[in-house]
Amino acid sequence: MALKVAIVGRPNVGKSTLFNRLVGKRLALVDDRPGVTRDRRYADGNIGDMDLTVIDTAGYEDVTDESLEARMREQTEAAIDDAELILFMMDAREGVTSLDRIFAERLRKVHKPIILLANKSESRESGGGVGEAHALGFGEPVAISAEHGEGMADLYAALRAGSEDIFVEEIDEPDKPIRIAVIGRPNAGKSTLINRLIGDDRLLTGPEAGITRDSISVDWTFEGKNIRLIDTAGMRRKARVQEKLEKLSVADTIRAITFAEVVILVMDKDDAFDTQDLQLADLVEREGRALVYVASKWDLEDEPQSRLAKLKTLAEDKLPQLKGSPFVALSSHSGRGVDRLMPAVLQAYDTWSVKVKTKDLNTWLSMATQRHPPPAVDGKRIKPKYIAQTKARPPTFVLMANRAEAMPDHYKRYLVNSIRESFDLPGTPIRLNVKSSGANPYAEGGAKSGPERYKGDAKTAPRRVKKAEKEEALSKLPGKALEQKKTRKAQPKVLGGLKASASKKAGSSVAIQKGARGGARQVSRSGRIRTGQKGGAKK
Repeated sequence: MALKVAIVGRPNVGKSTLFNRLVGKRLALVDDRPGVTRDRRYADGNIGDMDLTVIDTAGYEDVTDESLEARMREQTEAAIDDAELILFMMDAREGVTSLDRIFAERLRKVHKPIILLANKSESRESGGGVGEAHALGFGEPVAISAEHGEGMADLYAALRAGSEDIFVEEIDEPDKPIRIAVIGRPNAGKSTLINRLIGDDRLLTGPEAGITRDSISVDWTFEGKNIRLIDTAGMRRKARVQEKLEKLSVADTIRAITFAEVVILVMDKDDAFDTQDLQLADLVEREGRALVYVASKWDLEDEPQSRLAKLKTLAEDKLPQLKGSPFVALSSHSGRGVDRLMPAVLQAYDTWSVKVKTKDLNTWLSMATQRHPPPAVDGKRIKPKYIAQTKARPPTFVLMANRAEAMPDHYKRYLVNSIRESFDLPGTPIRLNVKSSGANPYAEGGAKSGPERYKGDAKTAPRRVKKAEKEEALSKLPGKALEQKKTRKAQPKVLGGLKASASKKAGSSVAIQKGARGGARQVSRSGRIRTGQKGGAKK
């Protein structure tokens, strides 16, 4: 098992930056303003050959009232109690402050190894702050720069020395948990719902909207199954998100949806399925995740039965692509209806992971096409041939058919809805890919089409081919020659008859006619045909 280490300190000293460096990912949100982190976050990390379980905490505030800062302080103290070794971080640029001294007095009462870290010590101005850190009474401070990665070797040596007396128990790796993301608009009751499920005040809650900023994961066991619940920040409409920190929170929520397996959409019962809820549900469907609707604050509803029926009808009308998704009405504050949530989540997970036999699919395809044959497009019928499931999570099917690219979208929706009803897959996203079963091998460019005939120089080429070649050769002539070619008049050919000419002598040949054998015969002016040779004896 990894060594459990908590990073604590006052606000804006770089705790989340060091957390991200040890984990190797940008999990925690980092910003210049103080107080970005509010909940404590757990993640697996390492430094050198040491495996760590790193806990990121909120900045320590010396308040004990009912404010948000006081609740954040309680989360930090819970992380101190849970950790085996504590990394106390201070800002070397600013030196030791009064809040650092107050927090140091609190840590002296903890009987656990404490390592003092002087962060932001990459500049010359930090030398005085590192010297002041000796006054806190935790020994030699370790000068590091979490942003630039300086001093990590010294931190590794300090962790090695501080963990010599800590017994780390070796346990078997647990099975891969089911990742469940809880999303919704701000102040919908997401964190309160997770606290009610696990039976512990693990997440920071309150009447203020937008308390949660990071996506916090909580490991839990339900009926022998490992569950990882992911609490996310509330998502408002895109036009209302202006601040940089809120944009980072929304991006973190979208990433949590992408890596989740089941998504719980928490909605307020009074304005459920508004525009933002519909956009979130559509995002879940496009990502291909199983979805469970939750209507919170149900203990304040006067007519629960009629209201629940209206919400279910509204869900099917607004989101037909997720028809049949489980709908649970509950109250996180009183616990009413919470026991029905996890069975619905596990049912949605099983449906999302289903695999259908190819034989059953093809039997269904034959019946579905007989009941509603594919339409004819451009006078040609589309013929589905066979179907198979290529993968699950979400269920993905491939349909082989001729002229696949011409299949209309409405017929694909008919097939998807028929699959959902026939194989009992309510609510889960279904992917249907239609592919062509094979191209015509004898078509132009096909495997058996053969080489293309060249008809340009052939003597038997048709007249249109010769005419096209002649026009092409004409178009390549220069400008002056082209004009002369166009204005040139064709002279008519004389095939028979006589040609009058005063300069021709009598008895000379003036026209040529073809004989029976194809030879030319000479004709005199009087019409006689001369059969003898020219200049021969006359009879």
